[in-house]
Amino acid sequence: MASVDSRRPGNDGGVGGAFQPYLDSLRQELQQRDQTLLSVVVAVLVVLLTLVFWKFIRSRRSSQRAVLLVGLCDSGKTLLFVRLLTGLYRDTQTSITDSSAAYRVNNTRGTSLTLIDLPGHESLRLQFLERFKASARAVVFVVDSAAFQREVKDVAEFLYQVLIDSMSLKNTPSFLIACNKQDITMAKSAKLIQQQLEKELNTLRVTRSAAPSTLDSSSTAPAQLGKKGKEFEFSQLPLKVEFLECSAKGGRGDTGSADIQDLEKWLAKIA
Repeated sequence: MASVDSRRPGNDGGVGGAFQPYLDSLRQELQQRDQTLLSVVVAVLVVLLTLVFWKFIRSRRSSQRAVLLVGLCDSGKTLLFVRLLTGLYRDTQTSITDSSAAYRVNNTRGTSLTLIDLPGHESLRLQFLERFKASARAVVFVVDSAAFQREVKDVAEFLYQVLIDSMSLKNTPSFLIACNKQDITMAKSAKLIQQQLEKELNTLRVTRSAAPSTLDSSSTAPAQLGKKGKEFEFSQLPLKVEFLECSAKGGRGDTGSADIQDLEKWLAKIA
């Protein structure tokens, strides 16, 4: 009887050994399936999170519907504002407050923007810019092309501040420099205005960077425009700055139509 009992464990071990390869294969297959399922779950989660983030960015961007018309006094901002909204000519005067209205762009989607004409007076323009800049989808900086030669320094100083403020925003706005009053014989071309502004902004950048730093340590605005050690060009900025020529008054005077087709196309593009 003792010899019979001593053989039983050996026989059981033989049966278990015979099934062991199948058990190992089944275990490996289950582990592989778990890894595949885990990879699918992770991939689905990444896609869902990407879609949620994209929708969030789109919703924030779509909530920014304002187009700010900024510039010096007498640059023609208000007449451009009126022409875009009504197509008609109207005598204007220097504004001391903002004006806003809904503007339906000329595109297939029928999108609407809010045009906001900001005062150009030196004592008011930065105050109103600060109030509205966070809602800006786009900034249209209007330049008087006929008076540009004598106003170039003032134009550059205001433009410098507008660019700095625009670059400090989380969602940088589209940026256009509209060279207005092209109907006047002495008006400078958009190309010449761009070149002279780059020179003036380069000079401003040097003088501003050499000035003592502000006591307001909470400011997060960049210290200067463009690339350090290189002559300033608009192409160096993190936001795209475009130029175009226009005439709010038009070539036929008060009764003529405005030459603002390129401006209307630009607004349709950024809407």
